[in-house]
Amino acid sequence: MTTDPFDLNLRHLRALLAIREHGSITAAADVVSLSQPALTQGLAKLEQQFGYTLFERRSGGMVMTPMGAIVIERATLALEHLSTAAKGLSAVFAHPERLMTMTQLRAFMALAEAGSFSAAAQSTGLSQTAVHRAVGDLEHMIGGKLLERRGRVVWLNPAGKKLARGARLASAEIAAAIADLGLDSRSGSELIAFGALPLARPYLAPAAMAGLAREEPRAAFKVLEGSWRELVEPLRDGVIDMVVGALRPYEIADLYQMPLVEDRLVIAAGSQHPLAGVERPTMEQLSAFPWIVAPANSPLREQWQELFEGHALPPTPIECGSVMIIGRLLTDGDFLTLLSPDQVALQIRSGLLTQIGAPLEHSRRVIGITTRRSWRPTAIQRRFLDLLKESAGQIRSDFTQPDLRASGWV
Repeated sequence: MTTDPFDLNLRHLRALLAIREHGSITAAADVVSLSQPALTQGLAKLEQQFGYTLFERRSGGMVMTPMGAIVIERATLALEHLSTAAKGLSAVFAHPERLMTMTQLRAFMALAEAGSFSAAAQSTGLSQTAVHRAVGDLEHMIGGKLLERRGRVVWLNPAGKKLARGARLASAEIAAAIADLGLDSRSGSELIAFGALPLARPYLAPAAMAGLAREEPRAAFKVLEGSWRELVEPLRDGVIDMVVGALRPYEIADLYQMPLVEDRLVIAAGSQHPLAGVERPTMEQLSAFPWIVAPANSPLREQWQELFEGHALPPTPIECGSVMIIGRLLTDGDFLTLLSPDQVALQIRSGLLTQIGAPLEHSRRVIGITTRRSWRPTAIQRRFLDLLKESAGQIRSDFTQPDLRASGWV
């Protein structure tokens, strides 16, 4: 049995689809340009690698087993990703992806990640010569360059980035098939890779992670922090499988957005602020103190400007997007700021900060999960999604309180 997608043979995976479609080894062999004995041996090797019978041999032809259906569904998606990536790349071959091998893709992806041939060779166990040859073969297939070189450092050009995205998504589908079959249980972990936007970091994402860690010891996490612009391309590339945080207020063709909960901003200040304890501060009172504001052109800055629409703007000596820095500043001065309640809940609970007035009704933002439309989660990944929904449900119950300071979280 294998737990490495790159140990599999791409031609054998294509053969699975042909066997399913045509129902026989003989017909499938013609489609994938293999002899019948070679295809029979290839199927036997795949069944050995996956540890399950993928087809039952019956008098009427080859019939998929339930385990075979899992593998074929993922293999179909994997090959579609490669086909999409290769489309338009080559002026030499109509379908260059059909000539590629997993060994070539392994070397290419290692080079893309490492940035040098020597590091790629070290990470794969291949020789530098083998890595050079593999990448050279891929460039020959497309009739063009995939890399730019400067001394020993290499980076992907647009064609290379396109192919790398397809290869990464394809390998992720095969890894998901291995996980669905339970073959990676010996490795001790299954990776949950996601991006965390600011609104998801204080409570939503950590609560779901802790819940899954308690339930499933095999769960491992890779978390990227950043803004939407910083995380959307890693999501499309397959580096991460989802982004948790504020959703975009518009449809995105290749991405799916799942709303979980509405967030309402609060005015936060140090616990010793003169307005601490004032339940309904007036605009004049709010304008009398200096504010820490979010960077220009950010949604949070727009919410702040809307708060003071029609009123004199207060002084804004500090522009900052770091919640850690803002929290420290609030404890050392009479600053005010707008933040999500989850972002300052722990400081409020500990007595360092306080919430001024009630949550702002006009500041509703939708928090949820963004994934690729083509993504199909494994069982453990689906459980993580469920736990995110459960955590969001707890936030929704908190929002039924007229004042979040009365909730169990804040």
